[in-house]
Amino acid sequence: MTKNFDSLIPSIETRESGWMRIRERLATPHQTPAHPSVTISRQYGCEGYSLGQRLKGLLEEASGQPWTVFDKALVDKVASDESLSRQLLGHLGDESHAQDVLRTHFGHLTHDDAYAKVVKHLVQIAMAGCAIIVGRGGAVACQDLKNCFHFRLEGSFDFRVATLARRLDLPLAEAEKLVRTQSKLREKFISECLHTDITSSRWYDGVFNNERQSIDTIAQACARIVISGWPDRTFFKHDPLHAALVTRS
Repeated sequence: MTKNFDSLIPSIETRESGWMRIRERLATPHQTPAHPSVTISRQYGCEGYSLGQRLKGLLEEASGQPWTVFDKALVDKVASDESLSRQLLGHLGDESHAQDVLRTHFGHLTHDDAYAKVVKHLVQIAMAGCAIIVGRGGAVACQDLKNCFHFRLEGSFDFRVATLARRLDLPLAEAEKLVRTQSKLREKFISECLHTDITSSRWYDGVFNNERQSIDTIAQACARIVISGWPDRTFFKHDPLHAALVTRS
C-alpha cells in the first residue's frame, strides 16, 4: 500500500500544539536575546525533514532549549490561519524588522501574494530563533538574517527516486515520474517567486550529498557548524558531538 508525505511526518496538529506550548513557556515581557535558526533546502526526494528532526535533537541537547521543525505544511498553516498567526507570532520578532529585511534583500518580493505572506511569516519565525525551517525557499528568504545558518541536501536522480520509492512504498516507475515532475515544478516556483537560483551554493553554509553520507553524519556536521559558528558561547552549554568523540576514542 502506497503512502503519502503526510504519513511520514507527525500530524500538523501535534506539531502546532507542541510549538505553541514551547512559545508560551518561553514568552517573557522582555525582549529575548537572539538565538540561532537553521534552514534546510533539498532536491526533491532528499531527506530534508529527517535531517531537520535529527538536527533538532542535537541542537536541543547542546543548548538545553526546545527547537521546532517547520516544514511546508506548518509554515503555510501559520501564514494562512489568521487566528493561529496572531497566537504564534504575536510576541515573536518584530514585524517592521521582518519587512525591512524583505525590502532590503528582495525589493518587490513576488507577484504571488500568498507566497509573499508565507515568506513574511517565515522570516519572523527564523528571527525568533530555535527554528529549523525545511524548504519554502528559506535559505534565500532568510539570507540577510545574522542568526541563520543554511544547509542544502543533494543527491543523484537515481538515489532520489529510490529513496522516494522506499519511503512512500511506490513502484520505481511511479517514483521516477514524481521526482522528475516535482523537481521541475519546485525549482520553477521558487525561481519565479524569489527571482534567483535556489540551487546555487552561494546561499549555503554547507551543501551535502545525501547519497554519499547518512542523515546522522550530515546532521552532526550541520550541528558542528552551528555550535562553533554561533558567537554567543554561553548559548550552547553542552557539545554532544565532542562527548561522542571522546566516548568513541
